[in-house]
Amino acid sequence: MIAVVYSGSNYAEWRLADRGRTIASFKTAGINPYFNDEKQIIQLLNKNINLIHHAEEIKRIYFFGAGSFSNDLKAIVHNALSTFFKFGKVTVDHDIDAAAIACCKNKPGIICVCGSGSNAAWYDGRKVKSNNYGLGYILADEGSGNWLGRQLLKAFMNETLPPNIKKKFEHRYDFDRKTLLEKIYRQKQPAVFLSSFTDFYIENREDNYLKNVIINGFDKLINTYLLPLYKQHPDTQIHFAGSVAAGFQDYLYEATAAANLTIGNIIKEPINNLLTYYSNKN
Repeated sequence: MIAVVYSGSNYAEWRLADRGRTIASFKTAGINPYFNDEKQIIQLLNKNINLIHHAEEIKRIYFFGAGSFSNDLKAIVHNALSTFFKFGKVTVDHDIDAAAIACCKNKPGIICVCGSGSNAAWYDGRKVKSNNYGLGYILADEGSGNWLGRQLLKAFMNETLPPNIKKKFEHRYDFDRKTLLEKIYRQKQPAVFLSSFTDFYIENREDNYLKNVIINGFDKLINTYLLPLYKQHPDTQIHFAGSVAAGFQDYLYEATAAANLTIGNIIKEPINNLLTYYSNKN
């Protein structure tokens, strides 16, 4: 039996399969070594009945997650999973590696993750090539869920939201300035909190003000990540993975077309493609 995991900061998608047959599909809280230590990850795993029931049967674990890019950070996740799955061989990679495999399989392409966070890289068909992107929710994540959340909350607290959007925000959420600042600066996992406001954008996606914020985010993502990669690898399709890219793909097509870029695949959750890929390898 194998376990394939694709984790953002908000939640992790799990698939358990045996001889190509899916045994279980479920979600857990996100596993990100920036926010979770080994003990916390093990506690999270011990709360899920599917994992408890199948832990000793699982022989291979393929984990892909936000934050798992350096050896030290990968080790946190690897050690926790190895402790829980005592008879399993664990592989830990970054979420952009998952997006590359899910979108491209063994073909080259430019990969962009745009979900709760954002990142991009060149994939040569075998490996994702390292670059200087992926600076996280404070320094980067242009166009992502947490970036959208930041724009919304700044405008709300600066009192620059249009009156109709301000009214909808106040009806939807019971937040004042003090509470928001407390949640952002003093509570754990502020990126998860910020990206939760993607739901507000989805609910009001036809509003011109919010549409312009979304497209502005995509423009920043394109100019920061994609155009530099495209200059290095011209005439290459660009593939997207993530909830924001998929949820606002009409706006994404609009933004990429304006930059003369061609989109290949847009996948909301790479997990099913990953499961197929690794089921065929085992």
